[in-house]
Parts: sequence; structure tokens; C-alpha cells
Amino acid sequence: MPEASRPHEVAGPVPEASRPHEVAGLVPEASRPHEVAGLVPEASRPHEGDSQAGTVSWGELLDEARLRLSVSAEVETPEVDARRIVEAASGASPAEFDRVLRQRATTLTAARFFSMLERRCTGEPLQYVVGSWGFRTLDLMVDHRVLIPRPETEVVAGWAVDEVERRSTEAGGDREVVVVDLGTGSGAIALSVAVECPQARVFATDVSAEALAVAGANLAGVGRAATRVSLHEGDWFEAVPGAMRGSVDVVVSNPPYIGAGEELPPVVADWEPPVALWSGPAGHEAVEQVIHGASQWLGPGGALVLEAASHRAQQTAGMASGAGFSDVRVERDLAGLERVVIGRLP
Repeated sequence: MPEASRPHEVAGPVPEASRPHEVAGLVPEASRPHEVAGLVPEASRPHEGDSQAGTVSWGELLDEARLRLSVSAEVETPEVDARRIVEAASGASPAEFDRVLRQRATTLTAARFFSMLERRCTGEPLQYVVGSWGFRTLDLMVDHRVLIPRPETEVVAGWAVDEVERRSTEAGGDREVVVVDLGTGSGAIALSVAVECPQARVFATDVSAEALAVAGANLAGVGRAATRVSLHEGDWFEAVPGAMRGSVDVVVSNPPYIGAGEELPPVVADWEPPVALWSGPAGHEAVEQVIHGASQWLGPGGALVLEAASHRAQQTAGMASGAGFSDVRVERDLAGLERVVIGRLP
């Protein structure tokens, strides 16, 4: 969940070091450099037989992207964004990037490039423009139906993995560990746990059928781990099979935690799904629901791993203690901010 009080952390793309995978519609004629502008109409009009008829190199298109993005008030990292748009439009991997710059774009790939460039210049988040984003070991499909995966949530997933391993070790290492990921969105946390913990059986829930469609697409890309993940539509624990009540090992969630009156940067508020951002007047309504439900659905020794607003992390920890959790602690994210609340049932 984006942090309302830290616009600089969410207004732009995720820091380069935090992205395991390098991975954005038509540009007005007057806005394009002269040496490239004349080529754009041709690239924008696909016609039969010219799919391989390259007229401009990817290096020239990279230069145009840099120029256009550098003068856009919506873009904070034009160099990074330009490269990622070229990679996505050309289909080049990061290792192939330098080589592809010398190649000619086809009519269709050039048209795709200009479409992506225009979308980014008008403020659409880079992650949505390129259509995928790295999260821990995964490359996830993302679009406007789900929150953009962020580094702070990677930290949350890491603590969930640790709790799964702890529960597995306590059981002698040969028992299935049941994990519930509430509000799964793109499936980032659920799929990371499943891929990194072979002993985990993951139930991923979301109130949004659209979000679950994205999670389902990502589920199809994780191989054998997908057999240990199921998706369930519903509001928090209402989506979880009733027979699991009192026996879950780990509950993990990145719930909405933005309150009324708290501001978000336009790149977040104007593009990402409101249901995943706004909690209620106080900002902790969804957090309270998750904590209260987890106290009833977890088994003895089970763990709650919860992403929280940094300015309310201690308050969230107090809620967990009040709900009967012990060993409650707050962990920091990669920016050094209090971000993750962890508690265990006695």
C-alpha cells in the first residue's frame, strides 16, 4: 500500500536496485525531434506486408523517449523510463538492450513504442505502461486493476516467508504450512511465498474479481508452485473456507491504510484502484478487521504479518497486542521506515 505521507516514495518508479527484472499512445507531431518526427506517421499506420519494414532504429527512438520524458512534469526518472519503454516495445531483455539499439524497429513495434511513450508522458505509471514489474524473484503482470508492487511490500513478503519457515521447522519440516494472503491484488505476496516456500499451501483472497483475474494470470506463470495456490473472491476472511478457522499458520496482508484527508501523489491517486488504497475516515479500519479476524483464524503459534502505514505502525502494533497477539514487533522497510507489524498467537 502506498504511504500517504511519503509522496517521493510512490510518485516515481521503484528504485533501480529494487527491480530484479528490467522491464511503458501517439506523440503529437510538434513535440517530436525533427529528425524522427517525419517517420512517426508511417510507423503509426500499420499496413499489410511492412511488418519488417524498419525505418528508424531503436537507438533513435530511445533518444526521442529521453527528450520527451525529460520535459514531462509527470516523469521523475526519464533515463530509466525511456530505457524500459524501449525494452518493452522491442521485446528486448536487459542483456540485449545495447544490441537492439542498432536494429530497426518494425512498423508495428514502432507504433507500440509511441503509444507507450504517450501514455507515460501523460502521467500513467511506468509499471502500467510496460505491463509488468519485478517483485522479489517474480516478474508480475500489472495494470490498473491492481496496486503496483513496491519494495516495502517485498519486505512484507520476506517476513511472511520467514514465518512460514519457522512454522515448518516447529512441525519437523514435513507438514504443510497454511498461509492466507488477504487482499492479494496482483498476487505478489501469495506467489512469492508459494515459490520460495515449497511447504506452503496458500489461499489468496480479494474482494475485487478484476484483481483476482490479474492474480490468476500471474499464477499461470509460476510453474509447479501454482498447484499450491488457490484464489478466493470475498471480503477479507469471508472468502476463506470455514473449515480453516482456527488452524491457519500464517496470515499476511497489505490492506488499505490511507485515511480520509490524507493526500496521495496524483500518480497514485489518479491511477491505482481506490478500493486498495482508501481504508476509511481514520485510515486503520481495514487493518483492524484483518487483526481481529486473524486472531480467530490462526491456530496456536500462528503468525500475523501486516503491512502498515509508517506513521501508524506503533498504533497498529498496539491493536495486535490488544487482540491477543504476543511477541508483537515492528520491522522497518528498505527506506528505514516502520512498515511491518508481526505478532504471534500464544
